[in-house]
Amino acid sequence: MTLPDTGAPWPPPQWAPIYDRIRVDDAWYSGDRARLARVHGDQEQEPARRRLWGRREQPAPGRRDHRLHVPLPGDIATTSADLLFADMPSIRTGDTATQDRIEQLLDEGRVQQTLLGAAEQAAALSGIFLRVTWDKTLTERPLLTVVQPDAAIPEFRFGMLRAATFWEELPGSDRHIVWRHFERHEPGRVIHALYRGTSNNVGRSVPLTEHPATADIAASLDPGGDGQTISTGIPLLTCTYVPNLGPNRAHRGSPIGRSDYAAPLYDLFDNLDTVWTSWMRDIRLARARLIVPAGYLRSEGPGKGASFEDREVYEQLNMPPTEAGAGITLSQFDIRVAEHQQSAEAIMRQAAQSAGYSAQSFGLHGQGEAITATESDSRDQRSMVTRKKKAGYWRHGLGDILHVMLLLDRAQFGTAITPERPSVEFGDGVAESEQQTATTLDLLARAGAVSTGTKVRILHPEWDDTAVQAEVAAILAETGAAAPDPVGTFPLAA
Repeated sequence: MTLPDTGAPWPPPQWAPIYDRIRVDDAWYSGDRARLARVHGDQEQEPARRRLWGRREQPAPGRRDHRLHVPLPGDIATTSADLLFADMPSIRTGDTATQDRIEQLLDEGRVQQTLLGAAEQAAALSGIFLRVTWDKTLTERPLLTVVQPDAAIPEFRFGMLRAATFWEELPGSDRHIVWRHFERHEPGRVIHALYRGTSNNVGRSVPLTEHPATADIAASLDPGGDGQTISTGIPLLTCTYVPNLGPNRAHRGSPIGRSDYAAPLYDLFDNLDTVWTSWMRDIRLARARLIVPAGYLRSEGPGKGASFEDREVYEQLNMPPTEAGAGITLSQFDIRVAEHQQSAEAIMRQAAQSAGYSAQSFGLHGQGEAITATESDSRDQRSMVTRKKKAGYWRHGLGDILHVMLLLDRAQFGTAITPERPSVEFGDGVAESEQQTATTLDLLARAGAVSTGTKVRILHPEWDDTAVQAEVAAILAETGAAAPDPVGTFPLAA
């Protein structure tokens, strides 16, 4: 779509089902109990009404809602981001000056932190948009930013992004008037527009100066143009879309990715919360309670009832000690710990597997038996396979947007570089222990299949050639394997 027509319905009808699904994913990702109750309470289908979060509970005055939430959806999204960007991928260009500049942009822009947040949101919300922009009043470099998929209207052709319109509701909006800022990205330009409408209608376009949040954009527009356009100075699109995974099972044929929760896992999440709520209810009901005779109660006055004071010494009651009901009875129920724990772990294992991860990635290690390192890697294999699939999407999207960043850096800031599309390579994502590394090196040395220099590089992959050569020389000298000096140390030299 281009910019919205005057009076068009909002959200666009073709995107309303996708926005609704993202709204449910976002509620589980947030872990907000009020949002979960609101999202599932609005669903009228009978299966949804039977869920824990689909019931409209009305706690009595002075009592709180005892439903609890286990933040497993958030843990799944965080695990996905950690597997991808806990270690920054290798980003390389062929030109030395360009390589130095891109490393500076990555460091100053805190790009790893940006990508960690983007990957986490992509796992929960089905994908993410990466956008490059600039603000010369802020900094003298391009800025890499993130836009959530429910704030974007993309346009694809043959599965490739050709344009995208980002939107946001601005401060000052209420039930009657909603201000929306639209930012449309096309190759070579960015179009800005401000609309004044309602919650379900986009309304009409008004000048950018009518709202303080967009007034400063008006000063950056191209002079003598249409009053909405900013030229980027480069032929490429200044944004890209990275799907979380594909295909989208609910919208076949759509290039929009799918969430990690799209198995769907909503029933498993809800059942896990049901088990956890029941477990905590057992604990709440199992608190020790005393059943005392009426004579033990102290009157609080007319109309105020009576209470029992838990103290060490009481005055003698005027009743025979053998009379029924003269004693204090302790009431305390059992807590079904094993049943609840086994049920919760079984649900977590199934949810992790359906999301594409190993249970071990969430701290579920089995029954505590000792396992070898090889067995540990095997148990974590499912998470590694999912990581490799996601890395394939991120490798292309990240390479595209970093190329755009370099082009904008030269076009807008005059940096003397030769922009090129960098290569992006993710590591294997497996960190071997020192014992595993030592065993590997020992076997290679026994087989005579590795040199001292290669062993040092395996042990210290972060070292440069100078450091490796110095270490090799030190090892050879200590072990006596260095070649002898044919003159200075020869016995007959004297």
